[in-house]
Amino acid sequence: MSTVVVVDYGMGNLRSVAKAIEHVAPAGMTVRVSGCPRELAAADRIVFPGQGAARDCMLELNQRGLHDALLEAARSKPFLGICMGMQVLMTHSEENEGTACLDLFPGEVRFFGHDLRDAAGERLKIPHMGWNRVQQVRPHPIWDGIADGERFYFVHSYHVVPFDADLALGTTNYGVRVVSAIARDNVAAVQFHPEKSAEAGLRLLHNFLHWNP
Repeated sequence: MSTVVVVDYGMGNLRSVAKAIEHVAPAGMTVRVSGCPRELAAADRIVFPGQGAARDCMLELNQRGLHDALLEAARSKPFLGICMGMQVLMTHSEENEGTACLDLFPGEVRFFGHDLRDAAGERLKIPHMGWNRVQQVRPHPIWDGIADGERFYFVHSYHVVPFDADLALGTTNYGVRVVSAIARDNVAAVQFHPEKSAEAGLRLLHNFLHWNP
C-alpha cells in the first residue's frame, strides 16, 4: 500500500488539498496530512501546498524540523509543490524585504509590481486572483489529458523567476508572462491551485499520483 503525505506546516488549506487528492487517489493509496519529518521520510509521495508569506512559511518549516525533511523528500520521491509550496523551492523571495528559501532550484520570487497593466493598458489588480490560462512549455506526465491553454485558479502576488529557463513547464500571462509550473527529475510544482481548479485540477492531481519519474 502506497502513501501520499500532504505536508502540514501550519499554513494553507490542507483539508481541501487532501480531499481533492483522496477523490482521485487509486485504490490502495493512503492520503495523510502530516507535519512529522518521519512520516515524510516514510511516504511514497509528497504534496507540499501553502499560502501566505514566504517568511512565515520558512519560519514554520524551520521551527517544525521540516526544512531538511522536505529537501530530502524532494531529492528522492515524487514531489508536488502548490502555490507557496512552489515559490519556496527557489533560492530567495523578495517578499518581506527578502527571505531565504529552500534553494532546491536557483531562482528568485518577485513581486508583480504596483502598476501592472493588460494589453489594453488597463490596470490589473494584485493579487492575481481567479482563473487564467496555462500554456504548456513542454510535454510532461502531469499534463496528460490536459489541453494546452487550460484554465486554472490562481491566488498570488509574487511569481517565480527560475535562473534556468529549462526548469519552466508552463507559463501564464498576467500583464507579464510568468512561469506558472516547473519540473525537474522527480519534482513538479505549480503556482495555481489544482484543488480549486475543477476537472483540470483533479486531472493534474490524478496524473501526479500515477507519475513514476
